[in-house]
Amino acid sequence: MLGTGHNRTEPPEDDMANGTLDSRFSAPAAEPSGWAEVDAVLAAAGTYWLTTVRADGRPHVTPLIAVWHEQRLFFTTGDGEQKARNLAANPQVAVTTGNNGLKEGLDVVVEGAAVRVRARERLAVLADAWVRKYGEEWRFEVRDGDFWHPGGGAAGVYEVAPAKVLAFRKEGTYAQTRWRFD
Repeated sequence: MLGTGHNRTEPPEDDMANGTLDSRFSAPAAEPSGWAEVDAVLAAAGTYWLTTVRADGRPHVTPLIAVWHEQRLFFTTGDGEQKARNLAANPQVAVTTGNNGLKEGLDVVVEGAAVRVRARERLAVLADAWVRKYGEEWRFEVRDGDFWHPGGGAAGVYEVAPAKVLAFRKEGTYAQTRWRFD
């Protein structure tokens, strides 16, 4: 389920299961990747790469940790960081993860708008998700609409509801699969 927090319709389950194969970038015998595999890659990834755009139009790319929860991607940033400044001007992002091997794995790109999460109950659920995924080192306290890390400062939490997802299969038969969500 694509959950709450955004005013948009849920994609039908068959849209999630059946992405569109882009034959221009796929081997002749390729089949589209399945959503279950994309979902598993997004959930299991340890590191993601966030692309934002600076106010002057230059791209900014940074590695970070994130949580895939309820078919949405969540990440954090301090208010003074470059990515937070970029998001204040333009919330559109691309987040990538996958495998650095040339002939193995599935690379995934999630495109959408990053929206700040402020609701205490939602942040508490997400704080628990960070601990489950990354361990006690990443335990956050929820305070004043942010995550707070002991010995650190506040971190804003952002939610990316996918507008478009691309999956690039490199293992076996090369394939590019696309999902679009309204």
